[in-house]
Amino acid sequence: MKTKELSTCFCTTKVDECREFYLNHFASKAVFDCGWYVTLKINQDGPQISFIQPQDGVPVFGGAGVMLNFKVDDVDSEYARLSQSGLTVAMPLEDHPWGDRGFSVTDPIGNSLYIYSDRVPSDEFKQYYS
Repeated sequence: MKTKELSTCFCTTKVDECREFYLNHFASKAVFDCGWYVTLKINQDGPQISFIQPQDGVPVFGGAGVMLNFKVDDVDSEYARLSQSGLTVAMPLEDHPWGDRGFSVTDPIGNSLYIYSDRVPSDEFKQYYS
């Protein structure tokens, strides 16, 4: 199989809340939106994320255990921007020995959004990079 694109779709009763969250905080644009199903492009032309109202017995996403990683050029400015916008920071901004500086916030359905920039890893973690 040769995959041309990969996106994530969450089945949720909070489609409206998710749409507004990603439009307001992640510069997204809707590339498909029929109300009960929306596909958003992050940063207008980046990766896609979708949200769908439950259909025909499809289970609703519970929000536990999913982390979406957003690599950015300047994590400090994103931290300031999102903190000042009123979002609650779930994990504080800090440097990590594996080679990044990051923090996390949570979206309306419980996804952890890890926002980070690369840093030089500590000697302990350099061996794991290829």
